[in-house]
Amino acid sequence: MARSTVSNASLFQRAQLVAPGGVNSPVRAFRSVGGTPYFVARGSGSRVWDVEGREYLDYVQSYGASIVGHAHPAVVAAVQEAAADGSTFGAPTEREVLLAEELSARVPGADMVRLVSSGTEATMSAVRLARGATGRDRVVVFDGCYHGHSDGLLAGGGSGVATLGIPASAGVPSAAVSSTLVLPYNQVPALTEEVACVIVEPIAANMGLVPPGPGFLEGLRAECDRVGALLVFDEVITGFRVARGGAAQVFGVEPDLWCFGKVIGGGLPLAAFAGRRDLMEQLAPLGPIYQAGTLSGNPLATAAGLAVLSLLDDAAYAALAATAGRLAAGIAGACRGAGLEVQVPVAGPLLGIFFAPSPVGDYEASKASAATGLYPAFMHGLLERGVAVAPGAYEVLFPSLAHTDADLERTVAAVGDVAKALVATR
Repeated sequence: MARSTVSNASLFQRAQLVAPGGVNSPVRAFRSVGGTPYFVARGSGSRVWDVEGREYLDYVQSYGASIVGHAHPAVVAAVQEAAADGSTFGAPTEREVLLAEELSARVPGADMVRLVSSGTEATMSAVRLARGATGRDRVVVFDGCYHGHSDGLLAGGGSGVATLGIPASAGVPSAAVSSTLVLPYNQVPALTEEVACVIVEPIAANMGLVPPGPGFLEGLRAECDRVGALLVFDEVITGFRVARGGAAQVFGVEPDLWCFGKVIGGGLPLAAFAGRRDLMEQLAPLGPIYQAGTLSGNPLATAAGLAVLSLLDDAAYAALAATAGRLAAGIAGACRGAGLEVQVPVAGPLLGIFFAPSPVGDYEASKASAATGLYPAFMHGLLERGVAVAPGAYEVLFPSLAHTDADLERTVAAVGDVAKALVATR
């Protein structure tokens, strides 16, 4: 591929004239870390190259969508084959059925599946279904969790909302969040019979990585059962990443509804919500709860998703977890060896970085880590050394099946150099 004559800076300048902030998703603008974003020209496996030809070891991996690495041959072939038959029809296709069957087979209790195009669509639709099925309005969310950008779920959001310091969002009417109750993560609330559902990230991954404490998910299940509310797992990040059956398999807690995304689209726009048959059959056209989407079940996306899932067997999950474990241990050792306080939590193939003296268990502790101001210099230091992590202190790292031991060694060495530089300038 010929090297582009454009630069990151020139593209960003042009982009800001035609797109708000020069980006199509806020965290990409580098506002919280400073500097100019790099524009990706291509990716392969564990690496991406920007338009100036610079190569980066990539731990963003489209925020978890690329679990097998970029441009995996099986995924490319599947998409090419599907594209030759047509890209969208507005009619059912066989691959929609195959993908729904695969998701349902992997997740006991997810009897029926409705495919959509984004995680936001999945969560907003699951909440609508919960409200319609229970006849109740109130929704419980947890501080620092992120469930997409629909109005009613933006209260107390993590991820980009946290990164930009936005407590909710302008343009969201008070009525839209009046039935949303925001509570601390890792604390089991006492629910009332007004609650339609509790929606939770079973492993919080939008305030950095915060695993559930002992008894938290079990307590939510019990409280929902006590008052007749539904439990919704937002597994847009954890679904089919932490295990074959997602977080429900890991923790042994089964929700009433699931929300999936990222991995199941193989890098293309696709998500889903799923649940018990008696609940899902309340959706139109069978029931009174409406939900629709012109591009839902897109042929290219379902082809990519099926290709990725075919590669994710038990051996793949073991390899992912081992890679994440080695990387986390290496990062922690490199930072502490340089005299930099750090916490590097791991949950399966996910890992986070907190500049904190003790483990982080909620959003308040996560915000304290971000407030140290160390992350921007840490992120840019790695970027200068050819290692790309997310441009926000509330994101996590996503090692993929394509990351090798050599990649990890190179990353840990870069972290050590950056940590020494940070300590030297404090």
